[in-house]
Amino acid sequence: MKIRKLFAFVLALSMMLSLCATASAEDVIKIGVIGPLSGGAAVYGKAVEYGAQVACDEINALGGVQIKLLIEDDEHDPEKAINAYAAVMDGGAQMILGTVTTSPCIAVADVACEERVFMLTPSASATAVTEGKDNVYQVCFTDPGQGVAAADMVLAKAMGTKIAVIYNNADPYSTGIFQAFKARCAELNLEIVAETTFASDDNHDFSVQIAECKDAGADLVFLPIYYTPASLILKQAKDVDYNPVFFGCDGMDGILALEGFDTTLAEGLMLLTPFAASSQDEKTQSFVQKYVALAGEEPNQFAADAYDGIYALYTAALNAGINGDTSAADACELLIAQFQNLQVDGLTGQLAWASTGEVTKVPTVYIIKDGIYAVVE
Repeated sequence: MKIRKLFAFVLALSMMLSLCATASAEDVIKIGVIGPLSGGAAVYGKAVEYGAQVACDEINALGGVQIKLLIEDDEHDPEKAINAYAAVMDGGAQMILGTVTTSPCIAVADVACEERVFMLTPSASATAVTEGKDNVYQVCFTDPGQGVAAADMVLAKAMGTKIAVIYNNADPYSTGIFQAFKARCAELNLEIVAETTFASDDNHDFSVQIAECKDAGADLVFLPIYYTPASLILKQAKDVDYNPVFFGCDGMDGILALEGFDTTLAEGLMLLTPFAASSQDEKTQSFVQKYVALAGEEPNQFAADAYDGIYALYTAALNAGINGDTSAADACELLIAQFQNLQVDGLTGQLAWASTGEVTKVPTVYIIKDGIYAVVE
């Protein structure tokens, strides 16, 4: 009798544990996070990883539906990004936060569109990322949107009267912003006195570009580029005693954390971005404290976009009734429907989305003063 009772107890306990495990699985939503965690663009990918993790930790602390992040490194390489996508999907990902940089994101988005997997990129801003794909959305500004906003800000803030541009003609992010900026400057009667280019973020000599800007008498140099080449331009401009106003976009964010960079070179640098860790609002400071505890450094705009991206996916998933048993294909269609009317009060502003995947939010111009961001009034 005792043996039968013991057997019955063990059987009941086993069934209970099995049911708990099943319920637990249903309450966990898996999100693939893809970006450059190593290599030259790692500062962007790591920021996205940590920003997403802060959001994940906050959500999981609420109880109820939980979030599990499946994180893979694409090394800022399109082919490796496809491999990373395959890895997170093999791990059971139901949706993607990523990828972080433009070329890998375009490559992955093509596959994800065919396989019906919803993607929300925190920072890949080229229009080619979303064009022709109803399942790919952005947290960041589009490149044309940044170009137009940058030109508007040049006029509104009276940044300069003679404008030069240095951009990467091999990078869709840089060229997309430049083309929209140039067109908008023409509409606003802003004078561009020099257009100079380079063809790789690995370029180390900008003496020709700087000389052309200086010789043209430019008092404002627009840099729609990433912070690594920008850091070299700032150094080499100082070496030849050229001191215009330098103005960049969201790819400039992170320059103060660049290893080996003399941050005094960035004094007076302006940039267009939706987030600054120095903002004193309660939400931003809470995020900054948690991020610093996790990453050991202050967050940049990429981290904030990732944080907002996780909350957007979580909110849309809850509204749609998505759980751990929902297939990626079913989740895709449900999320597309949700994002048509979704609104998120994020770190980077009030976010809403068009059916084309483009986000609506308001950028801010910051200037670096004494090593921190200050709003340009």
